[in-house]
Amino acid sequence: MGKTITVLGSTNIDKVVPVPRFAKSGETLHTNNHLTEAMGGKGLNQGVAVARSGVSTNMITKVGMEFDIQKNMNVENLVTDHVMRSEMEETGQAYITVSEETGDNTIYIYGGANADMTAEDVRLHADAIIESDFVIAQLETPIETVVEAFKIAHENGVKTILNPAPMPEVGGLPEELLQLTDIIAPNEHETYLLTNVEIVDKDSMRHNAVYYFKRGIDTVIITLGSEGSFFMRDNGETAIVPAFKTKAVDTTAAGDTFIGAMSTRLNKDLSNLEEAMTYGSAASSVTVSRAGAQPSIPLENEVLAILAAHDK
Repeated sequence: MGKTITVLGSTNIDKVVPVPRFAKSGETLHTNNHLTEAMGGKGLNQGVAVARSGVSTNMITKVGMEFDIQKNMNVENLVTDHVMRSEMEETGQAYITVSEETGDNTIYIYGGANADMTAEDVRLHADAIIESDFVIAQLETPIETVVEAFKIAHENGVKTILNPAPMPEVGGLPEELLQLTDIIAPNEHETYLLTNVEIVDKDSMRHNAVYYFKRGIDTVIITLGSEGSFFMRDNGETAIVPAFKTKAVDTTAAGDTFIGAMSTRLNKDLSNLEEAMTYGSAASSVTVSRAGAQPSIPLENEVLAILAAHDK
C-alpha cells in the first residue's frame, strides 16, 4: 500500500497582478500587466504539491456553491471526495501583487468558504485522516478545524505537520495545538511572531527550536527563503539545507511547495528528514521560477531532474 497524505486547508481563487514595484502609502502606480486568475490557497497549493510528486492526497477543504470542483481541482492523485460546499459563503479569494523587480509578493486574503469550515466538518471526514501517514494543515481555516484534525491524527498514530501561516499578529497559537503538532514549519517572520526571537544566525534558529521543544514539538523546520531551510530535532540533530539557486519570477506558493513536496519523501519516523527537505527545496526552486501559485508547482519528474543534475 502506497503512502497517503491528507491536507486540511484553504482553497482560494488567486487574483494576481505584476507591478513594477510595490507602491508606497498613498501612492498610485500604473501597471501594463493584466489581472490573471489561478487556483491557490495555502491548503490547495500544498495538496497539489503532494499530488504532483506522485502521492495520493486527500484534500479536506470548503468551497462556495459556484465552484467547479472537476475543473479547478483536476490534478492527478488529488482526491476530492472530502471537498465540502458552503451554503453561506463564496469560495475564498486572494489578491496578490508581484514585484517585477524581485519576484516578491504581497497577499491579501478574503476567507469566504474557508472561514465557514467547522470542527464538525472535520469530524465528518475523519476517515481521510485515519488512513493517512501524515496530515498537513495551515491557518487559513479556523484554528478549531486544525485542532480537531490533529486530535484525530494523534488518536490514530498519524503524524502532524503544521505550517503556522498566516500567523496571528497577536495572541499566538493555542497550547493545545502546539502539543498536537509533531513537525512545525514556519518561515522567519512567522516564528518571530510566536517566539519573539528574531532569526539572525544559527544560534537564534536554535533558540527558536527550543521554544517549540518546550511545548512538545519534537521537530522544527524554519524556511529561510533564498537561504534555504533550517531544521532541528529534540534529539539534537540539526542542519541547514541550502536552496537551489534560480531566478525568482514569483515567490507565491514557494513555501507551500516545499512543505508539500518534502512530506512525500519523508519517512514516518523522520529518519530521512534532511533528504526529504532537499527534495522539497528542489521543488520550491521550480515554483519560484514560474508565475502563479498552483500553475507553478512542479511534477515529480521535474524535481528529480534537478536533483540528478545537482548530483553530477
